[in-house]
Amino acid sequence: MKRFHVHLSVADLDDSIRFYTALFAAEPTVIKDDYAKWMLDDPRVNFAISQRAAQTGLDHLGFQVESETELADLNARLAAADLPSVEESGAACCYARSNKYWSVDPQGVAWEGFHSLSDIPTFNDADTAEESAAACCAPKTPVQQGCCS
Repeated sequence: MKRFHVHLSVADLDDSIRFYTALFAAEPTVIKDDYAKWMLDDPRVNFAISQRAAQTGLDHLGFQVESETELADLNARLAAADLPSVEESGAACCYARSNKYWSVDPQGVAWEGFHSLSDIPTFNDADTAEESAAACCAPKTPVQQGCCS
């Protein structure tokens, strides 16, 4: 079963945690110095916030899947419609290692399809502060926009 994923970049993590905790009537399932995530069942969503992007607001959307088969099916739909897709296997993103595919819609909004494999202890599995300063969840290879004329 898929879980909708939303990732927002926020200016003030503490204020945003307080707001979304009240809105969702649930505490975050993950809290880090620069990141928080709610794994909600009603609605079924993986909602994440971080202070990593240059701009606040929508960072990306996506679907978290529970199996490699679901991930392959998601990418096959993009391929069948001749839409852009970039594969990343074993990617370190935020505080998880995942297999994923990235696409971009006609407006330039990044879409991530991913299957989480494991948690990782540091942001993007970084060994240094410089590596850790990178933005969250951006494809290593830019997705070429182009579809839907």
